[in-house]
Amino acid sequence: MSSVTILLLYFLAVAPQQPIPYSHKTHIALGLKCTNCHKNADPGEMMGFPATSYCMGCHESVKKDSPAIQKLASFARDNKPVPWVRVYQIPSFVDFSHRAHLTAGAKCDNCHGPVAERDVIAKEGNTSMGACMDCHREHKASIDCKFCHDQIAQ
Repeated sequence: MSSVTILLLYFLAVAPQQPIPYSHKTHIALGLKCTNCHKNADPGEMMGFPATSYCMGCHESVKKDSPAIQKLASFARDNKPVPWVRVYQIPSFVDFSHRAHLTAGAKCDNCHGPVAERDVIAKEGNTSMGACMDCHREHKASIDCKFCHDQIAQ
């Protein structure tokens, strides 16, 4: 078995089961940008998930007979968000702002990998402390502990 096959099997094995199948590859090919769906509400730490009404803007007519889209429509009718399973989690003791990183010129794929090429999302970007430190050094951002970590009361 080739190393590429092993890597692919690993990523497919760790991709969380999502409530509705979603292909970033398909939607990006249609011209959507990351920020069309993933808004960055104040204060800017997290990128959000799209409202079901946004998705239904197209899916009222596109693939509306698909079981997945019917499930999406049900969430929209009930005015409920799709309970997406987060792939990336940052520990609560880390102060991280997507907005600060995007403003500094970071691109989504710097941390999340080539999402635009994926039909299924698994964690393939390295978001470890070591990877963050390497990136901060490369881009001449602070590597002082207090820059990213909460002060722990003594």
